[in-house]
Amino acid sequence: MAACASQDTTKSSGFDTSRADRFFVASYRDVAGSYIDEVEMDRLAIAGLEGLATIDPDISVEIERKELRIALEGGEAFSFQQPKPNDIDAWAHLTAKAISVARSKSEELQESNTERLYETVFDGLLAELDPFSRYSGREQARKNRANREGFGGVGIRIDISDEGIRVLSVMERTPAEKAGVKARDLILKIDGVDTRELSEKEAIKRLRGRLYSEVTLDIERAGRKSLLPIKVTRARIVPQTVRLKKVDQIAHIVVSGFNQNTSLTLRQKVKEVAQRLGSDLKGYVIDLRGNPGGLLDQAVEVSDLFINDGRIVSTHGRHPDSEQFFDAEPGDIANGLPIVVLINSNSASASEIVAAALQDAGRAVVIGSNSYGKGTVQNVFPLPNQGELALTWARFHAPSGYALHQRGVLPDICTTGVIDSAEDVLKALRQGTMPIDHDIRNVSPDFDDPAAIKLLRDNCPPRRTAANIDLEVAERLLSEPSLYVRALGDVAPASTAQAFSYQMSAQSDKPAAKEAR
Repeated sequence: MAACASQDTTKSSGFDTSRADRFFVASYRDVAGSYIDEVEMDRLAIAGLEGLATIDPDISVEIERKELRIALEGGEAFSFQQPKPNDIDAWAHLTAKAISVARSKSEELQESNTERLYETVFDGLLAELDPFSRYSGREQARKNRANREGFGGVGIRIDISDEGIRVLSVMERTPAEKAGVKARDLILKIDGVDTRELSEKEAIKRLRGRLYSEVTLDIERAGRKSLLPIKVTRARIVPQTVRLKKVDQIAHIVVSGFNQNTSLTLRQKVKEVAQRLGSDLKGYVIDLRGNPGGLLDQAVEVSDLFINDGRIVSTHGRHPDSEQFFDAEPGDIANGLPIVVLINSNSASASEIVAAALQDAGRAVVIGSNSYGKGTVQNVFPLPNQGELALTWARFHAPSGYALHQRGVLPDICTTGVIDSAEDVLKALRQGTMPIDHDIRNVSPDFDDPAAIKLLRDNCPPRRTAANIDLEVAERLLSEPSLYVRALGDVAPASTAQAFSYQMSAQSDKPAAKEAR
C-alpha cells in the first residue's frame, strides 16, 4: 500500500550512513504510522540498537538521563543526545549515526555487511511488537514477491542430483507444459551449460529470466537414445497453490496457500470437476490443512466463490484504512452442492478466513481440529534497499463477530481428543453430541486472556498432521446428505437445502437404509 521507494545501490559489503539514514527514516515512519497499536519509538529504536550485541557481544547500550551511550567493553563510549520519545525521524537519524560510530570501533560490525546490520536492528526492534511483523532483506523480499506475484520462468519443480536436474512436476498451463517438458525428464544442459556443475540456486537462476525470453533445455528422456532439445519461452509463473487430488463423485481439492492466482485456479478446478462428473458429483472437499495463509484479498475471493451474500470478513486496526468490511456478491460456482472444509492446527490466517466464512454462512461443514489462531493482517511496505517490512496493522473478525486472533476456528466436527475413528464421529453426530454447539463456536474470548482461550480450544484439541480420519468423515458426510444436514446444524442456507433435496431425490432408486443410518 505504500508507494515504491527509490533504489538503494549500496554495495553489500559497505555501509553508507546517508543511505542508512534514508532506510531507517522510511522504515520507522512505516512502523509508527501503520502498526496496529500505538508504539513508543524511543523504546523500539533502543531495542534495535541493543540487537547489535548479537554481532559483537562487547557492545552495550546505556541510557543516562537524556543521553544514549554506545559502549564497547574495554573501550570508549559514545554519547548521543536522546530525541523526544516519538520524534520518528530523529530516532532514525540517531540509529544510522550510532551504527556508523560503533562500526568504527568494532571489527565484528565492520565485517558485517549492510544487510546483516539492518536485519540485526530489526530483529531487536520487531521483537518488541509481535511474532508476525517481519523485516526481509532484498533477497528474501524478492522471493516473497515471486511467491505472491510470480516471476519469469518455465513452470517446473526440480530436484538437483549428480545426474543433472530431475523434473519433479510440470505446472499446468505453463510454457514447460506447452513445450512438451514432462515429469521425470532429466535436464542435462540449460542453454549449453552442464547442469551437473550447477547448484540449486544457480539452476533456478538460469531457468528464470525476463518474460518472453527463450531458454533451451537439453533433456534425457526414458525411451529415447538421443538428447531432446526443447526451447521454452518464459512467461510469468505464479506458484501453484491449488491441486485436484482425487475425483470419484467427490472432488478433493487441496489449497496449499493464497497467492494472486489462487481463486482463479480454484474456479477452474471446480468447473473442470463439474464438467467431468455432471450429475454424478456429490460435493467438494476443500482441504486447507497445513495451509499457512497468504493474501487477504484471495481469501475473500475464494470465500466469495461459494457464498451468495453476507459478510465474509472484517478487519479492524488503528490506521483508518484498516477498518474494512468484505461482503459476498451473488453467485455460487458449486451451485449449492455440499462442501466440506478440512482444517488442522497448521491452518492459519487466510485459510482461517475461508473456513470461518463458509462455516458462518452455513455453506460448508468444517472438519478437523482447532486452527492456528493467526488472526492478524500484515501490510507490506517496500523499503529503499529493495527489502520490505511486513507490519501487523489489523485483526480480522469472522462474520458472526468473533476475533480469530489466538483462538482460531473451531470445527463443526472434531476429529481429535477422545475420537478414534470415523465411526466414533458418525456415532456422536447421530447421538447429537456433534456438531460443536453454535454458541460455543462463536465465543470470542479476549486475546489477552490465555486461560479463556485455552478453555475454548480444548473443545477440539489441535492436530498438526493431515490425518486420514478427516477425509474419511468428509466422504461419509458427502455420501449421506442426511448426515451432512445434521452436521450443518441450524445454519444451512436455503440454497444448500434445495441442493440436498435434488440430490436425495436423484438417489431415490438406492436403498433407503443408507439414508437412515
